[in-house]
Amino acid sequence: MKHTLVLSLFLLFFSVILNAQIALSENGKAVGRIVLSTGDSIDLQAAELLQDFIRQISGAELPIITQDHKEIRKTRKNDIIIGNGTLNQDIITEDITEDGFRIVTLSHRVHIVSGGGHGSAYAVVTLLEQYLGVSYWGEKEYSFTPTETIILPNINITENPGFRYRQSQHYALSTDPIYKLWNRLKNPDEVFAANYWVHTFDKLLPSAVYGTDHPEYYSFFNGKRQPGQASQWCLTNPDVLEIVTARLDSIFKANPDKHIISVSQNDGNFTNCQCDQCKAIDDYEEAYSGSLIHFINKLADRFPDKEISTLAYLYTMKPPKHVKPHPNVNIMLCSINSDREVSLTENASGREFVEALEGWSKISDNIFVWDYGINFDNYLVPFPNFHILGDNIRLFKKNNVTMHFSQIAGSRGGDFAEMRTWMVSKLMWNPAADSDSLMQVFLNGYYGDAAPYLYSYHKIMEGALIGSGKRLWIYDSPVSHKEGMLKPALMRRYNALFDRAEEAVSNDSVYLKRIWRSRLPLQYSELDIARTERDMDVNAIEEKLNLFEQRVKMFKVTTLNERLNSPLDYCALYHTRYMPTEEKPLSLGAKVKFLVAPTGKYAEMGKITLTDGLYGGMTFTEGWIGWEGIDGSFTLDLGCQQQFTTITTDFLHQLGAWILQPLNVTYSISDDGENFQEVKSIDNPEDKDSQVKFVEITYVSDKPLKARYIKVDVTGTKICPHWHYGVGHPCWFFIDEVIVK
Repeated sequence: MKHTLVLSLFLLFFSVILNAQIALSENGKAVGRIVLSTGDSIDLQAAELLQDFIRQISGAELPIITQDHKEIRKTRKNDIIIGNGTLNQDIITEDITEDGFRIVTLSHRVHIVSGGGHGSAYAVVTLLEQYLGVSYWGEKEYSFTPTETIILPNINITENPGFRYRQSQHYALSTDPIYKLWNRLKNPDEVFAANYWVHTFDKLLPSAVYGTDHPEYYSFFNGKRQPGQASQWCLTNPDVLEIVTARLDSIFKANPDKHIISVSQNDGNFTNCQCDQCKAIDDYEEAYSGSLIHFINKLADRFPDKEISTLAYLYTMKPPKHVKPHPNVNIMLCSINSDREVSLTENASGREFVEALEGWSKISDNIFVWDYGINFDNYLVPFPNFHILGDNIRLFKKNNVTMHFSQIAGSRGGDFAEMRTWMVSKLMWNPAADSDSLMQVFLNGYYGDAAPYLYSYHKIMEGALIGSGKRLWIYDSPVSHKEGMLKPALMRRYNALFDRAEEAVSNDSVYLKRIWRSRLPLQYSELDIARTERDMDVNAIEEKLNLFEQRVKMFKVTTLNERLNSPLDYCALYHTRYMPTEEKPLSLGAKVKFLVAPTGKYAEMGKITLTDGLYGGMTFTEGWIGWEGIDGSFTLDLGCQQQFTTITTDFLHQLGAWILQPLNVTYSISDDGENFQEVKSIDNPEDKDSQVKFVEITYVSDKPLKARYIKVDVTGTKICPHWHYGVGHPCWFFIDEVIVK
């Protein structure tokens, strides 16, 4: 009797399992169908995605039964029914949020319903990933195991996204529509009315239109109104409220399908209005965000059925003490000043952000976090922050964050750009996922047998970064880490691991090329560090430079940084700027005496750096000497009277760091170091180009000059102009070398 009961239970269990199985294809022939329960375009997109991959996997083409098909009301065994219409009316959807979904098998059919948005398409992605073994890694880069017979087991899955809005960056987002869908990412123009989603003040109240006649609409600081395309608003001016209200009304009417818009400060720090009225509010609220939230709340009252998003960024990061954002005010909080070597809760810069996040979360449950996860001055530099991604995203989730932008650039050739976007997209969908497990899944799927070596590379560099005590900064140079995570002994180890990775997949050109592309940041770092060394092995560096140039061409890498500098231009510049030459300038090693000292730490550094024969790189963090908000003046002592014809001063142009070119450079000469004769005054035009540049201001004399001392007087721009986002505040000029020939 006992054995009979056990057998009966086994047969019942086996029968349930067997009956639950749903055949989609057998021996390359279609068995199942895809039935659309609605005429929704997203449901159709989901159906076509599923049909396409089943065709690729098995060779079978499942028919799509649409609303106008005569058999639409007659579902049958092995059907996959997509959509929230009548055919799926018995499936509960009340607990599913926007973009979420439920997949359930009932009566030999698969039912897919959603909470709206792209939920049905995301359900198909999950079906393909978890049950058909499809993985989508990068731009048209995916993998699966072909099989002519596809049978689905019993399924009962419900998923809701960790954040209602998920945004990141990768070059495939603009070239591969499936990539974007697969990673469940959104673009601002899909959500924000007229794509007004950040830094919108000048778009809504253009200074070019109102600035001249109504300077009172704009920020007051440093003793005057500061109208300009980068200026902020006077948030207590009633006319500003009325003009902006009318503008928003017209935008929403022109975009009736959108319910959110950004009314947010222009880029730049401490350019907020400090008139008596604005200052009084900010003083009362003990935060510069006070006047902003008072203003945005008034706008939100005018549009109760819409959301008004605004930035909590730089000077507005700290929440106000008294006023609370209205429920339809979305707070876009940015972590731009936080370091990345450890999670945001573990370092001082991060804790400042966390304090702000926790403060906002106490007064709002409608928070958008804009986080940063790459080196924006050097995309092609290792940025080992993968270990903190999960911790940070879980922190956001814990603190009422409902929308998230993980800004990680994702440019071609960028540091493990494919894995970086893949991991953050998985974590934004499911914050509970484990970062290390995700990394291993990606490495194994994307690099095959090379995965163990690349995993070791990441773990060793992660440990080296933390052990070095160096910050991981989003505006950094590889040179900053040449005695830390990129020191020679470690660079040799990294290269050995990449060599072994290449060897492991040498017979697979797809895997091999992926490794070559992922190696570019290591190669670039090696080159950029080499230019700072006096004992450069010219032949070895020439060979490495040629290989780097060959590879960036192969992989169509178009940019080194967010300023869009080209890697091919960098290669060309390397030959002319950084390769040592036999000709030594007379200024090499000359003593420097400052008549107007550089700012802060640069005064001491400049005594050597200006004449050491080594040129600075793309970032001001190494090799450059700076003056902030003042003119500069210094002399060179050549040691004895010398004959020369050429004087050159090399300047950095980097608008993003508030580094502007000088207005004028004047050269003078002297034999005694006291009495100088001017030989040339050179005016320099204003340059608004956002690319990083090296600007040489050169004087070439028609006849030889003789002198021991050369004086260089630099007239700086000093104050950021109206078009710059530092408007009204001090700007810098930087010099790295003075050359006398």
